[in-house]
Amino acid sequence: MSATVSFQVPAPHGPGEVTVSYARVGRGEPLVLLHGIGHHRQAWDPVVDILATEREVIAVDLPGFGASPGLPEGLAYDLPTTNAVLGALFEALDLDRPHVAGNSLGGLLALELGREKRVRSVTALSPAGFWSPAERRYAFTVLLGMRGIARRLPPPVVTGLSRTAAGRTALTSTIYARPARRSPAAVVAETRALATATGFTAALRAGASVRFTDAVPGLPVTVAWGARDRLLVPRQGVRAKRLIPHARLVRLPGCGHVPMNDDPALVARVILDGSR
Repeated sequence: MSATVSFQVPAPHGPGEVTVSYARVGRGEPLVLLHGIGHHRQAWDPVVDILATEREVIAVDLPGFGASPGLPEGLAYDLPTTNAVLGALFEALDLDRPHVAGNSLGGLLALELGREKRVRSVTALSPAGFWSPAERRYAFTVLLGMRGIARRLPPPVVTGLSRTAAGRTALTSTIYARPARRSPAAVVAETRALATATGFTAALRAGASVRFTDAVPGLPVTVAWGARDRLLVPRQGVRAKRLIPHARLVRLPGCGHVPMNDDPALVARVILDGSR
């Protein structure tokens, strides 16, 4: 069930209160799920029930996305601040070094949490930060285009498009290899989430100078990449493997940038194997 939690995070002009929306289900070792920029925690819905058979699953709306309010004034959307926010969230939810899986921006955050030893294991699905300058510019241009379309389309038009496979393809084929499989309600909800994400611009701006260059020693790391990822191309996974030599690099056949909906069984298995 959906819930919210509020906690204090240090800021330059005094502590700021952050509120995060999340859903918690299942039993077992805790597993935190982090979505990508402009998305929301429901991106994980196709795999949550499978994961919950072996893990206590906590799917999070990052601050400024989904149902979570934006960060208070004085807190930036950069990696150090977001890591501090997630660390404080773990404490507020009584999570002692949980496993973490993330997609896109969430994958980068998961790796950063691993580098700081805040988690037990990391599974990163098409993580950001392994791009060349040209690949980053391309990805940001696509994301800005998607955001612009989502904000300009009237809700009745989005609803109408979502009712057909062709319409769902038009709205979501950039992130899904099999967009027709996405339910109409999910397409409407994630289009609205992209349009209304208060943290989108600041998070994208903060990512302009980000490249992940560190190893993540001392804990299991899995990097998985959709073979049909059209946003962060699969060769970036090879770079990730070079930078994190002990990581398990997994190819996800038939999957796009957000693979959870394209092949839920495969993605869930990769996450569960990575968190053993």
